[in-house]
Amino acid sequence: MRRMTAGLGLLACALVACSDVPPPRKPPAPAPVAVAPKPEPVAPKPEAKPEPKPEAKAEAAGSEIAALILASEETILSSQMAGRIRQVKVGLGDEAKAGASLIEFDCGEQRAALDAADADYRGARETHIARLKLQALGAAGELEVTVAAANADKARSQVSLRRSQLAYCSVNAPFRGRVARLRVKSAESVQSGQPLLDLVNATALKAQIFVPAAWVVWLRPGAPLTISSNGQSFKAKVSKLNSRIDGVSQQLELEALIEEGEGLVPGMIGVAVFTPPK
Repeated sequence: MRRMTAGLGLLACALVACSDVPPPRKPPAPAPVAVAPKPEPVAPKPEAKPEPKPEAKAEAAGSEIAALILASEETILSSQMAGRIRQVKVGLGDEAKAGASLIEFDCGEQRAALDAADADYRGARETHIARLKLQALGAAGELEVTVAAANADKARSQVSLRRSQLAYCSVNAPFRGRVARLRVKSAESVQSGQPLLDLVNATALKAQIFVPAAWVVWLRPGAPLTISSNGQSFKAKVSKLNSRIDGVSQQLELEALIEEGEGLVPGMIGVAVFTPPK
């Protein structure tokens, strides 16, 4: 019994000793390792495209340009004298031949002045002739003859002046054309330099066109083009190029002669079609 009691005591002591032993510690968790962020993918830079040449730019800009139809010959006839209009011989739209009288002035005063100048010239000429005869007889000196000759020349110049002024009494057509605008009426008094009428020669037409400045690289006089208006097409050629480009609009002004413009009237707007060289 004693032995059994002693064994139970030893077993109890062993159990108590085991209960006092602290439980084993868990190993510390490893520290997190810093991971470098992955670099974001960089988009490739776009390749620089070469700038287009002037020829390509001209084609990209388009070749249809507005064109203003004009007459190759047109003018505004003005009065070269102050006076009263006696007769207007033409009306709006009438055709006149070159040199034909369009307007006539009442020039009674100018004719009277011409007659007076002519009479003065005749008197001065006779005086000069008389001085020459007296000089031959020794009754007139060289100075008297010279003065008489100068007076005769002066009177003759007055005749030429009055005759040239009398030519202003008739306003004639400088070329063949039609009356586009009549600015005066019969019996109306006008001043010198006042516009009388507009004359237009519509038999030969041209077009005024403004093109991009870049076209100056390939555009030359003689370049062909087509002008379309009212459903019709007309062939034309570049005749003149302006010597400079407009600094604000960066456009070049040019003129194109229309070969056969039947059906076109000055003042119409058309569309010019160019064909740039390849």
